[in-house]
Amino acid sequence: MKALKRLARRAELRERAGLNRELSDRDTDDELIDLASNDYLGLSRHPRVVAAAREALATWGLGAGGSRAVRGTTTEHSLLERDLADQLRTHSALVYSSGYLANLGLIGALAQGRTRILLDAHSHASLHDAARRSTGLSQTWKHNDLSDLRAKLDQHSGPTLVVCESVYSVCGDAAPLSGLHALVVRHPDALLIVDEAHALGVTGPSGAGEVVGANLAGSDRIIVTATLSKALGAAGGVVAGPEVLRRHLQDTSRPFIYDTALPPSVAAGAREGLRIARESDLLRAELATRAATAARELGVVTPAAGVLSIPAADAYAATHWATACRQRGVAVGCFRPPSTPDPRSRLRVTINSSVSKSKFRSALNVIKETRPCLTDPSSSPALTLVSARPSPRRP
Repeated sequence: MKALKRLARRAELRERAGLNRELSDRDTDDELIDLASNDYLGLSRHPRVVAAAREALATWGLGAGGSRAVRGTTTEHSLLERDLADQLRTHSALVYSSGYLANLGLIGALAQGRTRILLDAHSHASLHDAARRSTGLSQTWKHNDLSDLRAKLDQHSGPTLVVCESVYSVCGDAAPLSGLHALVVRHPDALLIVDEAHALGVTGPSGAGEVVGANLAGSDRIIVTATLSKALGAAGGVVAGPEVLRRHLQDTSRPFIYDTALPPSVAAGAREGLRIARESDLLRAELATRAATAARELGVVTPAAGVLSIPAADAYAATHWATACRQRGVAVGCFRPPSTPDPRSRLRVTINSSVSKSKFRSALNVIKETRPCLTDPSSSPALTLVSARPSPRRP
């Protein structure tokens, strides 16, 4: 069959370019030092989180049983939404079954007809996908470049969504939120959408994120999205903002209306994770200290939160480097096009404050000792498969 032959040929080309991805089972007795997952505060296995999920599982059963609009909404969902709105300091919050769907659901419900979507070029894959699948017109602006965004905003007077991440998922740098907000409020029909996936629980007062940290929480020109699968150690996504927005999403957001609800046990675990994150200033301080230490020793810029990006020569070098780390007991992320915002491949190190200090020190030594020589990435065969178009990212 020709269609299958085409798929096989594309798979062959990806493998030749070092861009194929393999899935590896993680066993319960896995002893790798984890600098690859996004469990920044180590809450996914926290006794209180597990106990809350177990209690809800016994009460509600395994699945929600239906969509939120039918029978899938339980008190666990409503309590989680209340607590998330309190944490993010917004009027309301609406929980989706994943952060990816939250972004798709929000932008799809807001971007209609003449709406223009202006995305930071480094924005997460779910945000790019949402823009492409909406009926609005999407355009990227240069990463963290306020001048470029200002010029693009001034070209259009109609409804506009300005989209960014507060902490970027591959390179770990922060968005200039105050400057972005100042530009948005100059345009009466513009909104700023901020994805706090890598900030919620990690930055801001009590882990409330970058929007709260920048004293912008509660602005009627900002909408916050986030995933609950990183620092909170759970799963799910959230859109937080004015109450009228929640009402609009309940009535029009297809990923909310037609998707089976988040399991109640996961909602309960996420809520307990949120409680613990609020109380975890010491864990956040330790995470920040480790991030600064790792950045200094690995020769990269200190990140805004817990993500460090270390360039490799090409996709093969990144893959071999990550494999060498794994063989010596350290799990790190291996990011290659199109999961990176440019043609360069990288190791991504995510700081986990629950890893012991001695193991963290050992892991840094392994990363440094296995580091390959950095050469000109322009010679990489992976570039032949990479579009010059800004790439949607994050696995």
